[in-house]
Amino acid sequence: MQDLLTPQNCALVLLDQQAGLQFGVQSMERQTLLNNSVALLETALAFALPTVISTSASKVYSGPLLPDLHALAPEHPVLERRNMNAWEDDAVRAAIEATGRKKLLFSGMLTEACISFAVLSALEAGHECYVVGDACGGLTLAGHDLALQRMAGKGAQMTSWLQVLLELQRDWTRRETYDAARAVIEKNGGGYGVGLRYARQMLTPPSA
Repeated sequence: MQDLLTPQNCALVLLDQQAGLQFGVQSMERQTLLNNSVALLETALAFALPTVISTSASKVYSGPLLPDLHALAPEHPVLERRNMNAWEDDAVRAAIEATGRKKLLFSGMLTEACISFAVLSALEAGHECYVVGDACGGLTLAGHDLALQRMAGKGAQMTSWLQVLLELQRDWTRRETYDAARAVIEKNGGGYGVGLRYARQMLTPPSA
């Protein structure tokens, strides 16, 4: 089995990326979490990954999908749930299984609950789970880290949005995704993005 992620073998699962939950996040700066989540969804779109988006209690407390994410995929279905464990929701589980992918990338809130429960259940069901830790938010840093440790102890693999992008691209001569992947890094990749932008601006000969 291919161990590395490829655009053909993985899917993205976004859970409860909602303002009502983001208000409680203390595991990282909230804007950083939002930026990382945006970068991850942009990565999924750049590589045409099947994506499942689900929210919970959107009309009671948590609110709708975060506007920054909605703007990236305004027509994408958002599956509403009542329970914390998305895997126990028939519609969400069916949507994930319908992707046909065994490798699942998870992002969302809260790490201690909705991410952990879904990941542990998906692992038990035979999926390979990758938790994009810098695109997940916990109520506390300790709670976030402990949740990551618990999932890792059961076999989930920890990663970051940038590692996901670089792993999917791997070869910069893959022209079909080169421009989109590079654009995501230039926009969201901090110093690395600045370097790529500099190289493009300074080292590319001006057009005649």
